[in-house]
Amino acid sequence: MEKFSAFRDPGTGIQPFLTPVPPLGSDSYGWYLFPFQYLLGVVRFILVVLLTLLYLALVQVLCLILAPVPPLYRIITWFFTAIITRLALLVIGLWWIPVEVVTRKRGRSTKAKDSWNPTAGDIIVSNWVSWTELLWLAFRFNPIFLIPVASAHPQTSQPLASSPISHTPGRRTGTGSAAISSPMTRAPVPRVPLTGFRQVSLMTMIKFTGYAPSDDSSTKSAADSLDDILARADRPVVLFPECTTSNGRGLLRFSDVLLTLKDKQSKLFLMCIRYDPPTDLSPSLAHPIPSSPLNPLGHLFTLCASVIPLTMMIRLLSPASFEPADHSPGARMAEAEEAVASIGKIKRTGMGWEDKAAFLEFYWGTRKSRR
Repeated sequence: MEKFSAFRDPGTGIQPFLTPVPPLGSDSYGWYLFPFQYLLGVVRFILVVLLTLLYLALVQVLCLILAPVPPLYRIITWFFTAIITRLALLVIGLWWIPVEVVTRKRGRSTKAKDSWNPTAGDIIVSNWVSWTELLWLAFRFNPIFLIPVASAHPQTSQPLASSPISHTPGRRTGTGSAAISSPMTRAPVPRVPLTGFRQVSLMTMIKFTGYAPSDDSSTKSAADSLDDILARADRPVVLFPECTTSNGRGLLRFSDVLLTLKDKQSKLFLMCIRYDPPTDLSPSLAHPIPSSPLNPLGHLFTLCASVIPLTMMIRLLSPASFEPADHSPGARMAEAEEAVASIGKIKRTGMGWEDKAAFLEFYWGTRKSRR
């Protein structure tokens, strides 16, 4: 859309925040299948809601009886979580989820036979595209999910200007996607440091999908440091360094989520999520724009109405392939960003969660103005 062209990454030509749509001319059969899609969506949607209620009753209510016995509590909650989340993915349309462990050699990614088994206190680092990968992570690892807390609200109300953004990673050859320009450009949003994280449940993390981090003043509970969370963690911890979702076409700039980490021995496990482009019969699984207030129920219904199976591809980097020579938090984060982009074969952009906050402010402002 032309009115969102100011939020296109100037280095790659990628617009990372808009929801992907099917190509023009691909809706020849969609109109005839609409009644069937709607009926299928209603049935699947109800089944997912019932599974959600079952999860809340078993995991977040009944299993609390076992809380005084932590080992038994972890086993039982993992068992129920794994079954219910996998059933939910199955009902939505993700029948088969291919998972591949790869290793990086000479700039390429090749298959590896190494085990990928994060344990308590290990950190899973991944890109973030949708809430569906949260279900997969819960199914496989029952991890601890973290919501980042920013030190301040980003200065999102940036005036439009005619000068391009000064920092433009990627190639600028003057041809192809790198030559895409807009008559209206936007001043870059300054980086905002994070003060810590809030440990949240799976359901809270799903509801947060698509939003940008809140600042300290709007957060009800105090943020914890990553070191404190890892010290008491009894499961793997999931970090999304992008701090918000993109549409999967490009990797957002990683925030410095490891800068406060004092334990240099924490083991990082890197992964990348990929989704196929949407078609008229298969919507996009990407969820870059949250639906308020019942996020992401609207997107859930859209996926449930798909008449063909959905696809999710997961690539895991062999732990032996990620051994930074410099173990400083900044260096590890920079190499992690490069590795995630490499194994996922996606381009890195110069836009971060601060730009996403600016985009959402502009997007919701345009919607209000049309009412």
